[in-house]
Amino acid sequence: MRSLLIFTLVGVGAQLVDGALGMAFGITATTLLVLSGVGAAQASAAVHLAEVGTTFASGLSHWKFRNIDWSLVAKLGGPGAVGAFLGATVLSSLATEHAAPLMAGILVAIGTYVLLRFSLRTPLTFGHHGSSHSAKFLAPLGLFGGFIDASGGGGWGPVTTSTLLSQGKTAPRTVIGSVSASEFLVSVSASLGFLIGLREEFLANWPVVVGLMAGGVIAAPFAAWLVSRVSPALLGTAVGGVIVLTNSQKLVHFFGIHWPWSSVIYGLIIVAWVSLVLYAWRVSRAPKFAPETPSVAAGESESESVTR
Repeated sequence: MRSLLIFTLVGVGAQLVDGALGMAFGITATTLLVLSGVGAAQASAAVHLAEVGTTFASGLSHWKFRNIDWSLVAKLGGPGAVGAFLGATVLSSLATEHAAPLMAGILVAIGTYVLLRFSLRTPLTFGHHGSSHSAKFLAPLGLFGGFIDASGGGGWGPVTTSTLLSQGKTAPRTVIGSVSASEFLVSVSASLGFLIGLREEFLANWPVVVGLMAGGVIAAPFAAWLVSRVSPALLGTAVGGVIVLTNSQKLVHFFGIHWPWSSVIYGLIIVAWVSLVLYAWRVSRAPKFAPETPSVAAGESESESVTR
């Protein structure tokens, strides 16, 4: 019962992050599970099995609100499922001492990306139509995203959502809805890969799966409220820093780096993290709309006179 409660709290925390950012359920839950003593492959397996339920519910919600481009789902989710199966197979075949640093390295890379993406973000221009991406672009993206997601315990959202949004060809709600729907295929495929690779160990993780799913369901309403109260830039920067710092400790121990160099590494990470958090906080408090300049006003007057 105690372990089930712990995993439920992990699911709550991961869902709060995912609900506010639209990504990072997997990497947050995996990081917290590994810190609680769960093996790398077992943590990723449990997270993906739990995501079968959460992504299915998410996909239904987005379908109800017409946020899904099924062509995008097929072109992205199919290769993503293949990549996820391969990633799960690779992670399952590795010994624990090799799987842990591999996952830590992937999570440090993803955490760094999330940290920089939300702190040093640049304005994006979004389209208001359906996806115009070709299969030549979406297939490699899905294959890479699926492999990273399964082998690293998360990363589908940071890889695919951020890439598609940065292209500016598809409306944000369509990107988020389509990526969420395609993640169901990725989660199912990764779970099958872990089932084949881990067998009895996979089935023994039911308390982790039940706890994550229960925590996600409990936190979902509050997460929807949180997204309107907390700046995504600030929260994303904070979460990215936590993921980088916690997983960098595993790499430092794996490579046998001792004091004082280990302290120097942690200090540099913390200084950079705090600096980016402060920067994101300043950006989140800045005025959302710049005051109207005389040149803009003059331009509007000219356009109105032409219209008349």
